[in-house]
Amino acid sequence: MNVIDMMSEIKDANLNYLMLAQQLIRSDKATAIFLLGISKEIADLLEGLSNLQLVKLSGTNMMLARFRFDDSAILGMLTNYTKDRSQAHLHTAILMASQAAEVME
Repeated sequence: MNVIDMMSEIKDANLNYLMLAQQLIRSDKATAIFLLGISKEIADLLEGLSNLQLVKLSGTNMMLARFRFDDSAILGMLTNYTKDRSQAHLHTAILMASQAAEVME
């Protein structure tokens, strides 16, 4: 994959993420804040963006979405589950809920 194709894929992923985030926020803001790992202020900003603003924002050359966790233990729980997958996901959700929302400075 060349650089131009990669940038195009990033822009597509950004637009998909922003559209999904906005849809989640508009349907249930509290749940969206938890699922997306964002602050209320960021959720309010995303909720108010027009379609044109979403497209412009998605055109950046960097990924707007990122992993919510930097802890390999959480990633391990999500990928190396044992017999009870739902219990591993529940435990992961509890750990992630205790993390602060992403703060943009």
